[in-house]
Amino acid sequence: MSSEAPRGGDRKREPEPPPPGGVLWSLAGDVRALLMLPAALTLQVAHPAVGAGVDDHSVFRTDPWGRGERSLRSLQLWVYGGEEAAEEGRRLRKLHRTIQGTDTRGRRYHALSPANYAWVHATGFPIYRHGTRYLVRPLTEAQERALYREWLQVGRILGINDRDMPQSIEEFWPYYRKVLADEIEATVVVEELVATDRPVPPPDLGPRPVRLLVKALWPVLFPPLARFRRFITIGLMPPDAREAIGLEWTAAQERKLRRFCGVVRAVVPVLPERLRYLPYARRARAAQRMRGTR
Repeated sequence: MSSEAPRGGDRKREPEPPPPGGVLWSLAGDVRALLMLPAALTLQVAHPAVGAGVDDHSVFRTDPWGRGERSLRSLQLWVYGGEEAAEEGRRLRKLHRTIQGTDTRGRRYHALSPANYAWVHATGFPIYRHGTRYLVRPLTEAQERALYREWLQVGRILGINDRDMPQSIEEFWPYYRKVLADEIEATVVVEELVATDRPVPPPDLGPRPVRLLVKALWPVLFPPLARFRRFITIGLMPPDAREAIGLEWTAAQERKLRRFCGVVRAVVPVLPERLRYLPYARRARAAQRMRGTR
């Protein structure tokens, strides 16, 4: 479904966000989804065209925290934004119209080329599917199919045509494996995202006293954070994607990941809602409860 404005009297319906109470509704706003995002971003930029676009045009090096906050806000709008979801999709397409250049293989790229833009969207499904096995619980076959249908709705919100997205799980996996085999590589951006020795500025978020304290302690705080970022990024990436990129993962690391995720699975469900869910999800859930009581 196109995100272009309808012409004349031929009005098109706005693409609808995923349904309240659906699989994605439950997953995307849970704080555990934050642990899956680094793997999703890394798999996206492992595509040479996407990696080149981020390398050439993104502020992820100079403003990583601000970029992350904006990306998270955008993702939450796709799922919980209601009428704002389609508007956010149009904003993103407008933002990407000028992003173009040459990738590491000498090919011209444009951010909105269907193959590139659709890959950025496509990575969400295998990451959610794999991450929930560790952090929540394995999805049933019915839940997996529902998740894919709902993720297609997100693709339409982003302005991706149905013809550019596999329309079923059966169509998705051959497409996904072909991209892994033909395109995916350890791009410069991938290497930076899993590095533990690349400088990252301290977060400039929160009250001023907190920012000053974090800045002062950053030389001590950053090394373990960088190691954890690498660990969770590689660990929550599907093994076939991890192998395609060339990221090493040992049996000892797998055991450590399973222990960590076991603790997360036990702790998060007993947290109060204000700690368990991200802000957009909390507001959407509260609004849904209000509608249910009327």
